[in-house]
Amino acid sequence: MANKEKNLLRKEILYKRDLINKEIRKDKDRKIKERLLSLFEFEASDKILLYASFRSEVETFDLLKYCITHGKITALPKVDKDHNELKIYEVKDTKDLVKGYLGIPEPDVSEDRLLSVEHMDLILVPGVAFDEHCNRLGYGKGFYDKLLKGVRDLGLGIGIIALAYEEQVVESIPSESHDIRMDKIITDERIIECYG
Repeated sequence: MANKEKNLLRKEILYKRDLINKEIRKDKDRKIKERLLSLFEFEASDKILLYASFRSEVETFDLLKYCITHGKITALPKVDKDHNELKIYEVKDTKDLVKGYLGIPEPDVSEDRLLSVEHMDLILVPGVAFDEHCNRLGYGKGFYDKLLKGVRDLGLGIGIIALAYEEQVVESIPSESHDIRMDKIITDERIIECYG
């Protein structure tokens, strides 16, 4: 899929996602959270990399609070613009977050909370669009592809799960060599399983 086609698909799906009614969105968020919490791999994970939801993404702040109060080491990404990559930091409270890159909430904590992605048990990933083969279309900056490639290259079996509304699932997203497939996609209607 050429960049132009990807950009058109991004615009179309983001527009669709933005149109989801607030009350309907709350219900969808609840269903996605319930599906995630029912997974064995979530329950068994002690260290989880989450993302801070932004704009019309699947809401993750309740999930963040849940993980912290249930004793899970919870990390969130922060954009390192100098190296064009994501660094991950342990977050112990929602107060640890400030507006960061593009206004996205990011950890604002000391360097002693810097964690290594290979020590995570589970990684939860945002995205714009997904297909039933667990291909992901991100926001176009490649931050997650870079992070997830490192995880896959290590072969540590760390689970990679995307959270998405059913409206974000499309028929096909042609993948390129640098694109990393999800193991599962959890939507408000189902769990799509692929295992990378």
